Amino acid sequence: MPTDLAKLRKQAQTLREQLNHHSYLYHVLDDPEMADAEYDILMRRLEALEGEHPELVTLDSPTQRVGAAPSAKFAVVRHRKPMLSLANAMNADEMVEFDKRIKRLLRSDSDIEYVAEIKLDGLGIELVYEDGVLASASTRGDGENGEDVTANIRTIRSIPLRLRKPETGRIPKLLEVRGEVIFPKKAFQRLNADREARGEPVFANPRNAAAGSLRQLDPRITASRPLDVFLYAPGVIEGVEFHSQWEFLQGLRALGLRTNGESKVCRNVDAVLDYWNLLTDRRHSLDYDADGVVAKVNSYALQAQIGEVSRSPRWAIAYKFKAQQAETVVEKIDVQVGRVGSFTPVAKLRPVALAGVTISNASLHNLDEIRRKDIRENDTVLIERAGDVIPYVVRVTRQAHPRHSEFMMPRRCPECGAAAVHEEGEVGYFCVNANCPARMRESIRHFASKGCLDIEGLGDKLVTQLVERGMIKELDDVFRLTTQQLEELERMAEKSARNVLDAIEKARDTTLDRVINGLGIRHVGEHTARQLALRFKSLQALSAASEDQLVSVRDIGMEVARSVREYFDEPRNLRAVKRLEQILRIKTPSEPSGRGALRDKSFVLTGTLQTMTREEAEQSIMVVGGRVSGSVSRKTDFVVVGAEPGSKLKKANDLGVRVIDETELLKLLQE
Repeated sequence: MPTDLAKLRKQAQTLREQLNHHSYLYHVLDDPEMADAEYDILMRRLEALEGEHPELVTLDSPTQRVGAAPSAKFAVVRHRKPMLSLANAMNADEMVEFDKRIKRLLRSDSDIEYVAEIKLDGLGIELVYEDGVLASASTRGDGENGEDVTANIRTIRSIPLRLRKPETGRIPKLLEVRGEVIFPKKAFQRLNADREARGEPVFANPRNAAAGSLRQLDPRITASRPLDVFLYAPGVIEGVEFHSQWEFLQGLRALGLRTNGESKVCRNVDAVLDYWNLLTDRRHSLDYDADGVVAKVNSYALQAQIGEVSRSPRWAIAYKFKAQQAETVVEKIDVQVGRVGSFTPVAKLRPVALAGVTISNASLHNLDEIRRKDIRENDTVLIERAGDVIPYVVRVTRQAHPRHSEFMMPRRCPECGAAAVHEEGEVGYFCVNANCPARMRESIRHFASKGCLDIEGLGDKLVTQLVERGMIKELDDVFRLTTQQLEELERMAEKSARNVLDAIEKARDTTLDRVINGLGIRHVGEHTARQLALRFKSLQALSAASEDQLVSVRDIGMEVARSVREYFDEPRNLRAVKRLEQILRIKTPSEPSGRGALRDKSFVLTGTLQTMTREEAEQSIMVVGGRVSGSVSRKTDFVVVGAEPGSKLKKANDLGVRVIDETELLKLLQE
């Protein structure tokens, strides 16, 4: 009935308005009025309503942030108004001279009022709103032309799909607003830790991570990254008039757009310098990279009078923070081997003092980075501390004479001599030998962890001592430890040694999926290990499987198949696996029962459960065909929350993932 549809349309619009309002309070004002769980309930109502009646879906609906199909390439977008670059000031004298130049252009001796803003180290973008609805988004590009990244921008939760109507004034007919997409520091550290654990190359810095995330052809990848945005500059605006930069920033906030709360009106250039000094001391506590302060003449009338030169405005300047840099010599380039066997080239530097710390090593990340910067042994390089913490090589400042030949990645692991693997299309090089000494400590920690053999008491400090003393050289050595060996270690009395050995003995009874996960095969986690165990039933059968047989397994592609095959093609790995088969009492995990509603559903557990252990909960979920993951993403179906949940609960709420408690989980399992 048309009347019924009109009623449903009104309900959907009301839900959208409520969700947009509370998103504005959360992302723009940092003053939420609604609990995350209540927000999720509203979102699920709207999702259900639009799911039953697709004709109710609108482009600005909060449900439409994710879902666009991958693109073959980015279309070129021409900016209506060029996105200009800024001139730089490198010291206070240059800032004072900038202020004098402004006064000369204006033929005035009066103080000039500026707006001081943090200069962000992100990726420049332009958003275009037509009649209040986000119509398009593009990168800065060369200032004249950028790339269309509309589908990806729509996934960033702090960017509204529809503007708010301000309490006073109106929504512009056309609003072009410029700003920068950033990757928060803490989220960047988590992303790199996750990538390193999966054997993937890490990002060099948050800006690269932001750029790489925003320029994904598949918007779903962008959606999985916690990007944020700050907006600060106008493009073409129709229907509303702003008279100053400060009025413009306040207007953006009223429209629901995110601006940087650190911005400040400064009555003269001395106040700008005070602001710069303040932020110089505070910038490391910010959760985003900042490399200076931008000073803009506040009045738009004065800006127009001052004008532009070439591709830069005369009325604005960036006063850069002092970079913590130093020159030194690359004495050698070594290769370090990580837990999953990834090779990381490291520059061994002539020790140099930098920001109160003596620097003697700097990661070179990967071979592509070395080639791009053309770094060779004996070259003099400029080093900097990223975020004033991690040292890295900025560039070569003087080449050695004569120059060394280009650095080459070793064809064999520098620690154990096993073959190095470099897959076509990948940046990284890897050692596939699980018994490599450089990998062994982290491998044993992983092998003994809860998701694998679950050996209680075999913690970091104990594993480090065992590996350093040569008591453990291969995975199966864990099961040959004696009381006498353990008692020789620091802080290990007879009772403690016996408890560890009891835990090791208990771990002999295990399941095949736990053993496969414990081997530390690149790209193989708990879920993939379970699929392999269900398909091949034994380590012997898995080790003999061809790539074609491997890719026939559910959820396993060529990348995983190659990793598995490479692992078992290494003779030392195969020998270690055969010894484990003789030592362990391995059972095949239970087949999932039927094809119920939970089959293939993804679960994440957080907090302490009351009626069962986490391991029992994971086993119960997997028995009915579900999957258990260690991290929350948009692909997660349920986050199960126990007592004292961790950060996974907040991430679930941020991503709109369904949150359930232990009682709800039990009901789902019973059903």
